[in-house]
Amino acid sequence: MNYILFDGPFRTHLLPFTYTRPVADIRIGILTIREKWEMRLGFTTTTITEDYLSERFPMVEMDQNVLINASYLPNAELVSLVKNLAVNQAIFKDDDVIAFFASDTQEDIDFEAFEAIEFEGEVIKLEHTWDIFSKNGEAIQEDFQLITKGRHSQPISSSNSIIAAHNIFVEEGATLEFVTLNASQGPIYIGKNTEIMEGAMIRGPFAICEHSIVKMGAKIYGPTTVGPYSKVGGEVNNSVLFAHANKGHEGFLGNSVIGEWCNLGADTNTSNLKNNYAEVKIWDYTTESFARTGLQFCGLMMGDHSKCGINTMFNTGTVIGVSANIFGSGYPRNFIPSFSWGGASGFTTYQTNRAFDVAQKVMSRRQIEFCDVDKSIMDHIFEITRKFRRD
Repeated sequence: MNYILFDGPFRTHLLPFTYTRPVADIRIGILTIREKWEMRLGFTTTTITEDYLSERFPMVEMDQNVLINASYLPNAELVSLVKNLAVNQAIFKDDDVIAFFASDTQEDIDFEAFEAIEFEGEVIKLEHTWDIFSKNGEAIQEDFQLITKGRHSQPISSSNSIIAAHNIFVEEGATLEFVTLNASQGPIYIGKNTEIMEGAMIRGPFAICEHSIVKMGAKIYGPTTVGPYSKVGGEVNNSVLFAHANKGHEGFLGNSVIGEWCNLGADTNTSNLKNNYAEVKIWDYTTESFARTGLQFCGLMMGDHSKCGINTMFNTGTVIGVSANIFGSGYPRNFIPSFSWGGASGFTTYQTNRAFDVAQKVMSRRQIEFCDVDKSIMDHIFEITRKFRRD
């Protein structure tokens, strides 16, 4: 069977993270949404996304295809329905299409001709950026059960202080000594070839993905995910870091999502609670205005390739686009467009030749090429976000 993940109607609500990836490649829990579907389906998937992303994330279409709304995270009940779809059947939840089995081309889909199957079970759905951290605990729990089922954890050294050892899984190659792990409130997953340095204190739900590092003395409260090849230190609470992200020093990160290739300078601090305890509002790319989140706690949303200098302070509910560089004293405004350079005293445009030079240097340190496809994607983002900058 040919399975295709499509972005769905919430892609714009998930910006800035979907500027550089399809919805399917957002990480929540331990795995990306694509990885979850592929593990449960037993098949690889391709993607329907924006044209400018299609070379990096191509779509393969056959005579018969099952298309899946990537905003929905799979679970056993939903996957069973998807696997048993027949031609011209579609799964709905309320008014949303979750999946459908089509034998026509994408332009010819008419859901009036489909047999509707209503999904009445519970399912995790991503509609907004803040869902990535606020639903992360449930996602970690589901991924933990999926990944560890029928498997045995690597042994944990007696130098570590462990609470609820049955809820901790350590993959091959992981290193941890003189660490405190408390999994009484949720599972702790320690990925392959990771390192948790001495003195770190971690409360679940927590996941650290392959080749990542938790620095000495770090204090991490769940639900938190550290993506592959990332570094984390200082104090972190209920946050998700995608791959190749660095928060290697002291400072507080709370109720936040950090994209790939981001770097937070030493002693960067994010506010996740307003002084008056009011509901947090956050920039919404769909309405191009600030939207209500319904949350009292909400910190920083930072798009891929963005960075900030030492001692940077971010206000509650700050949104930063792709490839921004923030530095200096004081609080910068709480919506910073892509390719912005500056801080509280003002911003100028971060020109692509300079941004590309930094990206090339950063990625080459991990033996990854910043290639022509990357440049084309970033050029496109620069143009479509021009209206947000004060050039």
